[in-house]
Order: sequence, then structure tokens, then C-alpha cells
Amino acid sequence: MPMSFSALASPFEAAMQPLLQLTGIEKAFPGVKALNGASLSVYGGRVMALVGENGAGKSTMMKVLTGIYSRDAGSLKWLGDEVSFSGPKASQEAGIGIIHQELNLIPQLTIAENIFLGREFTGHFGRIDWKKMYAEADKLLQRLNLRFNSHRLVGDLSIGDQQMVEIAKVLSFESKVIIMDEPTDALTDTETVSLFRVINELKAQGCGIVYISHRMKEIFEICDDVTVFRDGQFIAERAVSDMTEASLIEMMVGRKLEDQYPRLNQAPGDVRLRVKNLSGSGVENVSFELRKGEILGVAGLMGAGRTELMKVLYGALPRTQGEVTLDGRVVQVRAPQDGLANGIVYISEDRKRDGLVLGMSVKENMSLTALRYFSHGRGLKHAAEQLAVGDFIRLFNVKTPSMDQPIGLLSGGNQQKVAIARGLMTRPKVLILDEPTRGVDVGAKKEIYQLINQFKQEGLSIILVSSEMPEVLGMSDRILVMHEGHLSGEFTIEQATQEALMAAAVGKQSSEELAHL
Repeated sequence: MPMSFSALASPFEAAMQPLLQLTGIEKAFPGVKALNGASLSVYGGRVMALVGENGAGKSTMMKVLTGIYSRDAGSLKWLGDEVSFSGPKASQEAGIGIIHQELNLIPQLTIAENIFLGREFTGHFGRIDWKKMYAEADKLLQRLNLRFNSHRLVGDLSIGDQQMVEIAKVLSFESKVIIMDEPTDALTDTETVSLFRVINELKAQGCGIVYISHRMKEIFEICDDVTVFRDGQFIAERAVSDMTEASLIEMMVGRKLEDQYPRLNQAPGDVRLRVKNLSGSGVENVSFELRKGEILGVAGLMGAGRTELMKVLYGALPRTQGEVTLDGRVVQVRAPQDGLANGIVYISEDRKRDGLVLGMSVKENMSLTALRYFSHGRGLKHAAEQLAVGDFIRLFNVKTPSMDQPIGLLSGGNQQKVAIARGLMTRPKVLILDEPTRGVDVGAKKEIYQLINQFKQEGLSIILVSSEMPEVLGMSDRILVMHEGHLSGEFTIEQATQEALMAAAVGKQSSEELAHL
């Protein structure tokens, strides 16, 4: 769908006068001041990265901007005029689009119905013009280089494809400023390339983009400017070309971050888990071993079967064949409760959907799967539960006003810490971490890595599934690589290189073969 912004100045002129300017924004909640003099400017024809640790105030700033929260103090100027938006619809109609980190689609509706929900094209007598609606939706999908048509149900799409539908939906509003909150979190490399192409097209048309991401590589690849928040405060606005990754991280965390991946070198113990010829949903004939006090990395491209393998092992997906031995004893795991009962814990890559109950408190989420340890007849030993939860909050440095705080109000990094603590409360023998640092800032990542090392030192057996190759290489003792549901490679940390892992991930046997792709 062609976009025209005749009302906008040229990118050069727009860069002199922000399309959007928030200055001195303050917002407080009971027990915490989320924003304290925070500022953000968005310029036409430029991409502004908004970075900071989890809890720095980025999400709160976006909610103030779009009218979800009212600001306690500060100024909001849109196209040069002081404004206050009554809610997301008002800001959207004014020309501010937002692509949320969490999907906001209806699975039972088609792609076109999701894109134009509430603003369908109508013809005579108010009837919906289905032909025009699907044609316009198809144009948006083509613009994003998506191969499917808009008649497909959203629920039949992968998470990555659903994210691209969210992007198409925002594009359909012809927004002047587009906010992208972790937009590549669930995208493949190919989808990310398509997204960056669209971002550059929008820049050329004079759009301003706010790009929220924890991925340093993307910030330096696609962004022109960067605004740094820390503890709810504005720290700096800089041109990306004037920054290095090290200086940006230091500005975000307020300190130098040494040894980003602090691997603990120690000899593993005896074999704890032995998997033989395991097959199930999306997995075929996989065999491997895991030792006590060992971190086993699992790498592979999106759709390779990494998560499916973990869910079959844990009992969340059906197994068709294979044998699982734990501490020398064959175990039958047909459902998640079987996995928990046998000491196998799985921390999902999608903490909001599979890992946490957002309406419940930090305490309730943390102790939910370990209630049997606090049971007393028909009741609970509440004092023991509170003591255990308090210990984990301190151990994990969870930033929360209290353990009774609804977990949905915590930052993503703190939610992830609670999800991991919840698994550890069941006293597992095997801890499966699926994308444990996805959407987590660099400071919280370091804390999570240090906790993983502590569990490793105590003899816990850990499987680390990650799409971040430096993370797998930086933390693992051995690495398995998945390709199309099969195990395509196994490497000691001495053998493992990015080239070797990528060759195995695409089904090649060597980096020489990879070079010919």
C-alpha cells in the first residue's frame, strides 16, 4: 500500500524539528518511581533506538506516550503541538503506531480480518467489501515479502509470521511515527532482513522510528540515534556512529561490564541423563547424554526442533519412541507432571504464555509448582512458603516492591528470574532453560549467567537452548546442533566455532560446505 506523508518535512528538515518530543516525563506507582525526568525525541527520516536495562522505564514511557498511563509531570509535543492522548486509539489515529513485544492478534480470525479489525472496508448498505479488504491486506504482505496470502488464519502461523502480521497492521495505518518493541524477538534472519528493508523504506518517506531492542548488533545496524534510560531517568541521546558497543553498554548499566559470558570451567560429574533414539512431535531419533554439573548447549535455526525436543523430553509434547534414563533408571514422561515428578524442569521460551500467570503475585508464581513442599494436610504452611520465596527473591536479586506485587507489573528480566526460580523451587535434577535471556537486558543477562554457574557448581545438570550463538559458545561445556528435527552435530567447547555450528545448523558437515551456499 503506497504511503504519502506530504505534511512532513524532508528528512533533513525533520531532523531539526522532532515529530515527537517528550520532555521531563515523570510517572510514579505505589512503591516505585518508574519515570523521573525522562525525555525522548523522534525525528523524521531517522531511527531512534531506545535502550536501557529491564526496569529502566522504556515500556512505561511508551504507555505514557500512547495514553495508557497519564503522566504526573512533563511535556508531550506531537508535530510541534502540546498534546495529551486519551488512549491508544487516539494516539493511533493521530499517526503513532506501536508494534508490541507481546502479540496482539486474534488466532481465530484471518490475517486480513486482524489487520483491518474495526475499520473494515464497506460498500453499499454498509456491507463489508471482503474482496477489497483481502486485496489490500495481500499488498501489505507482499511489501513484507511474505509468501502466504491474507486468507490464512493467524492461529496457523508461526510466532515469527504473526509478528510480521503485527507489522503489516501498523503499516496499514500510514503512521508518521512507528514504535517497534523488540520487533525481531521471534523473527528468523530472513524475516529480519525484510523488516530492515521496510524500516529503510519508511525512513526514506520521512517516518520516524522508535526501535526498542536489547540486541546490540541490530542497534548498530539499523539505528541512526540512541536514547539511553537508566532507573527511569534520561541518561543521554547520541548518534549511533559516535558510540561503540562497550560504551553503550557502560552507559546503560552505569558501569563497565566485563566478561559478558562468565563460563565456569569445572570437570563434569557422572552421567545424569541419557536420551536414546527419542522421537516425537518435530523430533526424530535423537540421542545424547548430560552429566552432573554440566551445561549442554542446544543450537539451531528457528524451526530446527530445539524447543520440540525439550518439550518431548519434559512431557509437554507426545513421544512416539525412545528411552530416557535418569540416574541409571528408565523414566516414563508422558506429561509435564511426570517430568516434574522425575526431577526434570522446563523453563519455556515464552514466559508470558507458558511460564507465568500474569494476574497472580510474584509469590504465587514462584511457588506454584512447588506447593507440595509447603502442604500441611489440606492447607499450606504460609510462613515456610514466604520464607522460601523471600530467599529466592534475594538470591536472584528480583526487583519488586514486595512478593505480593502482580508479576505482570515487573520488567521482563525480573519476570524471567521468577520463572527460573519457580523451576528451581521444585528441586530438580535437570534444568532446561529455553531462551533464558530472550528480551532481557545486558545487566540482567549477566546476573542470570552467574546464577546458572552457581547451579552448575552445585551439581545441577543444565540444558541451555539459545538462538544467540555467542551465548551458547560463551556458557556451554558441550553443544548439540539441531537441523530439521535431527541432531546434526555435537561439539566440545574446544571444537566449537560459530562457523562449525552454523554449518551443522544448515545441515552441512563443514564450514567449507557452508562457504558454497
